[in-house]
Amino acid sequence: MKFENTGIEGKTVQFSVLEHIAGSVGLFRDGHWDYERATYDYKFENMVTGDVFYLRVPSVAIEGVVEDSAAIMKLGVPYIGKHYYPHGVEYEDEEFPEEIIKASNDILKQFEELLEKAVV
Repeated sequence: MKFENTGIEGKTVQFSVLEHIAGSVGLFRDGHWDYERATYDYKFENMVTGDVFYLRVPSVAIEGVVEDSAAIMKLGVPYIGKHYYPHGVEYEDEEFPEEIIKASNDILKQFEELLEKAVV
């Protein structure tokens, strides 16, 4: 499921600023990056059912490379998926709990508000 019209997609921001802002709202890059792109994740885990969902914000380096603090990153459309062990994350034809959608929208709103102050 994609989160359209969040105000995030298409924004550009310096890598070091993006790292700080993303982390402040709980979005982390962890191992989801290479030198051209990075994905920031927020993990939702239901301890009762074991269901795991990931809110993801993709980005691509348009100047420099990922992990260069001065690199300029362009953000894509955020999306959410459900993890299935051992196969991975599915994004299409999934049912997402309403509380996960609401929490994702809240996180994206906070993220967008912080980004608005730091857009290149």
